[in-house]
Amino acid sequence: MSDARPANPWRDHYAHPGGWAADFQPLSLPDLFARAARDHGSAPLVEFLGRRYSYAQLHRQAERFAAGLIAQGIRPGDRVGLFLPNVPLYVPAYYGAMLAGAVVVNFSPLYTVAELEAQVADSGTRLLVTVDLAKLLPTALQVLDGSALERLVVGRFTAMLPPLKRLAFGLLKRRELTPLPARPDVVRWSDWLRDDPVATPAIDPDRDLALLQYTGGTTGVPKGAMLTHQNLSANARQIGMIDPHRGERDVILGALPLFHVFANTCVLNRTVLAGGCISMIPRFDTGLLLATSRRVRPTSFPGVPTMFQALLDDPRLEGTAMPDMRTCIAGGAPLPLPVKERFEALTGVPLREGYGLTECAGVASANPYDAGERPGTIGQPIPATRLALVDKEDPTRFAPPGEPGELVIAGPQVMQGYWNRPEAAAAAFTDLPDETGRPTRWLRTGDIAVLEPEGYVRIVDRSKDMIAVGGFKVFPSQVEAVLLQHPAVKETLVIGMPDAYLGEVPRAFLTLREGAAESPEALRDWLNDRVGKHERVDAVVIRPALPRTPIGKLDRKALKAEALAAA
Repeated sequence: MSDARPANPWRDHYAHPGGWAADFQPLSLPDLFARAARDHGSAPLVEFLGRRYSYAQLHRQAERFAAGLIAQGIRPGDRVGLFLPNVPLYVPAYYGAMLAGAVVVNFSPLYTVAELEAQVADSGTRLLVTVDLAKLLPTALQVLDGSALERLVVGRFTAMLPPLKRLAFGLLKRRELTPLPARPDVVRWSDWLRDDPVATPAIDPDRDLALLQYTGGTTGVPKGAMLTHQNLSANARQIGMIDPHRGERDVILGALPLFHVFANTCVLNRTVLAGGCISMIPRFDTGLLLATSRRVRPTSFPGVPTMFQALLDDPRLEGTAMPDMRTCIAGGAPLPLPVKERFEALTGVPLREGYGLTECAGVASANPYDAGERPGTIGQPIPATRLALVDKEDPTRFAPPGEPGELVIAGPQVMQGYWNRPEAAAAAFTDLPDETGRPTRWLRTGDIAVLEPEGYVRIVDRSKDMIAVGGFKVFPSQVEAVLLQHPAVKETLVIGMPDAYLGEVPRAFLTLREGAAESPEALRDWLNDRVGKHERVDAVVIRPALPRTPIGKLDRKALKAEALAAA
């Protein structure tokens, strides 16, 4: 008698470790915040450079901000922009705008006037919240004058500092502040808040948008991913379900910029859900991060790989004990294995890799925090998330079993579409049956992946980044992984450059570790001896730095534009 089990053909296409089914009841972000304020009212939600803000305090500010918005004519569905660094004001501005029924639009504090103006126009943002820092307020004022933006609400940066730091900043760094002009369309945050009760609109978590999060996507054209309250609250709950330390002391280092979806979900919403505390860092600086770590004894730190590389480059890391740190999470870009290994060896803290996109509210998969990690993979799908592979050339078909394919995602965290871009939204999805045969809308990631046993997924490369060398496809990340094994190489990006005969050839751009003196030719020859014929680079270019995105990731798109322009 045969002991063969019934075949499950769908397992050839889907990745999950089992036990991933979950039903998330509709939940708006204001309700998520209100529950946390009710359950943890006096507990600190934010620690900022030594000053603490409680759940009750920030929730009350959110209510007062919402009342001000409603009184001034902001209606459900109107867009309210946040042009803020990591400061306590972000929390009541974010949840308060949503409480008023508005849709939050996150803007990077590194944006130029032109970039901010373009996204304000595209989103139709009516009101912008910022602070009086000289790096932000002048930019916001120019956009106010040059766009359809109606009003600025401006918080005082020094008012958020502890008393001694406030005094020192006023004496020593006054030039870093910009006085508010006397004009009716520029209002102080403190003057905007209202105490009189107002009726807040009802929110349908499944249908109502909470956030427009702009992303370059796979085409490089900024698009506003439309995320509902349920998309965001479900993703926070999904992340909570995979945390083996739920209910324990929870203090997270908030160095990731909150304007980015990674921090929005993994730092802000998941911490509010857990009743934890965010130790906010206004800008990424390794000295400030290490000092904060010594002061607050954090339990977790999510960051992009370049943040962990920067910490490794700081000699003070070796002398900083992290006795309460349970896990560090890397996301936003592939985690180089040498960075992971060096960080874990030096700190004794596990560094785990996860994966997500703006279009899926932040997170789709993660390696287990404790046992079961598989380095080099993006881990397993988080609860209620399906991952599958479709054919690289035809996304209307599944990839043949055992072959790489484009990774697609289905789950409660997947966006509704792109703001005012129906054609781009249509191209972002493909319709295929799920494991039960039901028609399902899958989000295309543009990432090429392979499925491994037990639901682990390994990213091979970006489909848009593949280099066509004489008819062969070369994955830059595979060449980069080899180059990072060289002890002199710190960071690298490989891009395709035009070639009259082959069409394209790979070229490596890199930075060297401190004290290294390898020549470009020696590095080229070392690399080419270790890769396949079509993966061999025509040159190695050593640079003092590689371009980065606003969140700190290496920016392949910017590098390619620079290199092609120079060529």
